[in-house]
Order: sequence, then structure tokens, then C-alpha cells
Amino acid sequence: MRATRVITLFTDFGTRDIYAGVMKGVILSICPDVQLIDLTHGIPPQDIRAAAWQISASYNYFPKGSIHLAVVDPGVGTSRRPILVACAGHFFIGPDNGLFSLLYQSGKPFDVYVLNQKKYFLDKISATFHGRDIFAPVAGHLACGTPPEELGERITDPVSLSATKPKFDGGTLYGEVVWIDRFGNLITSISEEEFKKHIQGKPFVIKVGSISLKFLQKTYAGAAEHGIIALFGSSGLLEIAEVSGSAARRLKMGTGAAVTVTIEKNLKEIEENRS
Repeated sequence: MRATRVITLFTDFGTRDIYAGVMKGVILSICPDVQLIDLTHGIPPQDIRAAAWQISASYNYFPKGSIHLAVVDPGVGTSRRPILVACAGHFFIGPDNGLFSLLYQSGKPFDVYVLNQKKYFLDKISATFHGRDIFAPVAGHLACGTPPEELGERITDPVSLSATKPKFDGGTLYGEVVWIDRFGNLITSISEEEFKKHIQGKPFVIKVGSISLKFLQKTYAGAAEHGIIALFGSSGLLEIAEVSGSAARRLKMGTGAAVTVTIEKNLKEIEENRS
């Protein structure tokens, strides 16, 4: 017996409207035996960069062969292409707008297909809801055994966001805030792996806005109440948090804000050169 296929739904639709539910209806009409999982519908509207990081941080916790239907699509109805990505034993369906950039930049082999076989779409295609009319039916057909090669044509030029990974230069690791969770924690692009690789156990200074931090905590309760702390969260990324509070609100910072980690010796040299 064929194992039940998992399809996750990942959107900026929210839960107030019918959009996510209608997509489920389309999928189930085509492939009724799938298991549908609402991964999130809470991505900030049109925030492609934040969505790219959330996709990268979540897909690997699902079984190989899972299909991840992602719709954060400010360019819906324009010339942007609908695509299917095969990477790391998973499948990703959504708009070609940079949503899957971190898959392309992961170093893992991947294939990208432009979805151009209209017989796998709904008969009537709205210019404003490709999630229902293109992506959902394609996900249903893929789940029920239609191979990617029949759903579209392989391409080699998918859209990729610029410089989403942190860089290390002159003793400083440069990153940015890529997500703010419900608790107001500032989740950055700096992974624990990158941190250890470049900082190598040396004294360091983390700078975010006007705040400087010289220590990492292990838990969110690692300091006095309302203290600002740094730690590596469950996603393996560096986070800035406020104990029993919201770092985002306290520091008045959002996604895209710069975060640096500098080896302390190099920081002193930088400050001396400035003076």
C-alpha cells in the first residue's frame, strides 16, 4: 500500500478568510488520501525574505517525499513564473519570486520546473489566486503520482534573493534579523555553525542596534526579568530576546535590521582606528 503523502501549507493568508481552506478543498478533490498540515498562515503579508527563512527552517522535520505548498505571492497574475522545486528529497511548489532562495543556496542538489502544463491546473484561472487555481491542483496531482517532468519544464534560472546568508569579514560576522516570532524574539540569519566556525571560542561582542552583548545564554530565562540576552534557539539560529518581554518592541527593531558578531580583539582595533 502506498504511504499517505504529506502536503504542508505555508502562506501569508492568515486564518480569517477562506483562502487556505479552499486550497485544501482543491487538493482533496484531486487526491483525497493526502495528509494536509497547516504549517503556518502567519507570514507577514508579502514578506518573501521572511518566508524563505521559515521554509528553510521547517521542511526538514517532515518525511522525505513531503510536498510543501508555499504561497507568499505579491506578484500573482504578473509574468512571474509558477514553479516546482525538488531538493533534499522534498518538493516545493509556489511562485518564482525568491521564496525558495535558501534551498538554492544550501549547496544541496536541486531541480526546478516551470509549471506550464495547463491540464494540471483548474479550468478557470484567476489573476489573483494562483494558490487555488495552479499551485493547489499541481500539488494534488504530484501527491497522487504525477512526476515533476509531466507537470512542467526544467529551468536553470530561478529567481534567488541576494545575499541571504551571513558573511565574515575582518573579524566580524555580519547578519540580519530574518524573523520575529510571536514572543518578539529577533531571530537572525547567523547559525550556530557559522558562529563557531568564525568566532572559534574567542571573546566576542554581539551588536544589535544600540545593544552590545558579550555572552550567550542557554535559555530564555538566562538573565534578570526584562534583560536583553542572546542565545541559539531551536532553529539553530542566533536570537536576541528580552526575558519575559519582547525584544522587538523594546529595541524597536524589525526584519532586515543589522546584527554583527565581532571578535573582541578585532573590535578594539576597529575602535582604535576610528579614534
